[in-house]
Amino acid sequence: MAGKLFEELAVGQVFQHQPGRTVTEADNVLFSCLTMNPQPLHVDFHAAAKAEFGKPLVNSLFTLGVAVGLSVGETTLGTTVGNLGFEKVEFPKPVFHGDTIYAETEVVEKRESKSRPEWGIVTFEHRAKNQHGELIMRCRRAAMMRRKGKA
Repeated sequence: MAGKLFEELAVGQVFQHQPGRTVTEADNVLFSCLTMNPQPLHVDFHAAAKAEFGKPLVNSLFTLGVAVGLSVGETTLGTTVGNLGFEKVEFPKPVFHGDTIYAETEVVEKRESKSRPEWGIVTFEHRAKNQHGELIMRCRRAAMMRRKGKA
């Protein structure tokens, strides 16, 4: 079990996740089609060429998914009961084919669950940067976490 239990996480703790993940054209088109998102900025290269950035944008939900996914091994693998919600999701810079996503996670809040004493609630802030060190995504995620010695 690589993830951390509730008691092993401390507010202010920061994890730098490795490796990064380079986004390909196939990733973007497949993800957009699988999620039924026909946005031309993601799947119509001719239309995207005429838009503001002059080329296709990577689907922002793919960026979110990769950033959170990069965090799992060090934070929640085998120790989370489930996600409770995401908030304050921001995409300050676009992501393009060929960009590499790097992620870090900070524990920003934690508390015991009032309704489920065998679990704790941890709020993570996930931040993703591209290969140039520019912030491309930030979000907060509340997760229900297993506790030591509890069911």
